[in-house]
Amino acid sequence: MGLFHKIKDGLKKTRESVVGQIDSMLKGFTKIDEELFEELEELLVMGDVGVATAEKICDELRGRVKSKGITDPSQIMIELQSLSWEMLTGGNEMILNSKPSVILIIGVNGVGKTTSIGKLANFYSKQGKKVILAAADTFRAAAIDQLKVWADRADVDIICQDEGSDPAAVVFDAISAAKARGADLVIVDTAGRLHNKKNLMDELSKIRRIIDRELPDADKESLLVLDATTGQNAVNQANEFAKATGITGIILTKLDGTAKGGVVLAIKDGLGIPVKFIGVGEQLDDLQPFDADDFSLALFSADES
Repeated sequence: MGLFHKIKDGLKKTRESVVGQIDSMLKGFTKIDEELFEELEELLVMGDVGVATAEKICDELRGRVKSKGITDPSQIMIELQSLSWEMLTGGNEMILNSKPSVILIIGVNGVGKTTSIGKLANFYSKQGKKVILAAADTFRAAAIDQLKVWADRADVDIICQDEGSDPAAVVFDAISAAKARGADLVIVDTAGRLHNKKNLMDELSKIRRIIDRELPDADKESLLVLDATTGQNAVNQANEFAKATGITGIILTKLDGTAKGGVVLAIKDGLGIPVKFIGVGEQLDDLQPFDADDFSLALFSADES
């Protein structure tokens, strides 16, 4: 299956539920009027696009309809696809040119963080990069063992210590190993939960200081893993983490298992954080780099095409 068809298949539930309802609604109108836009806005909100983003989309569509002289309601879907692409484009590329580069993975427990790390390791390993995983989520029982399994699957090295060890010390060891072994990339797992939010953010800050001290000139990406099935709750999580720690991008998992794919628009528009990878399946290669063109086309295209 090609990349586009994999993404399209992964967005099937969103396309059938949300976009299908929009398509049916548009077919019920013979002209473009305010009632159409009100119904469209309601359907977008139901699709987890978010109230503010849905309002913005409809306002933009009103302007396009007027400026282009559009009278056929079916044309709205084409404009929606174009607008979606424009909103999602920008900042999607990973910047990992230094050797080594670092990807810091952040996210609450249960969102697919460890799985995403394994799939990321596999993705970059297949590109010929030498990858080292840092098992710095030392507080959660079995987190280290789970990461070891993924390291084996992706055939990459892993640096770990005993459960309860200092996460920053693990990161220091991983960076030292990367320098000694000539690694291209260090991917760091971090705790998804500590005693309270302040402890978690303090731990992340400590890890960042170690990375900045040991690799001051390295390219660094900080990716927040979010579960698409949680819809607007994912936006709230992103907002909380963005306030407390720098985030360069989002990994949005489990898109294939939800009709809430519209949350991608809410995250990019509402928070200004680009989506860099999306999870569209359970297989090792089902974590795909986010492509705004493919995503918009897959979301708003017909299943029979």
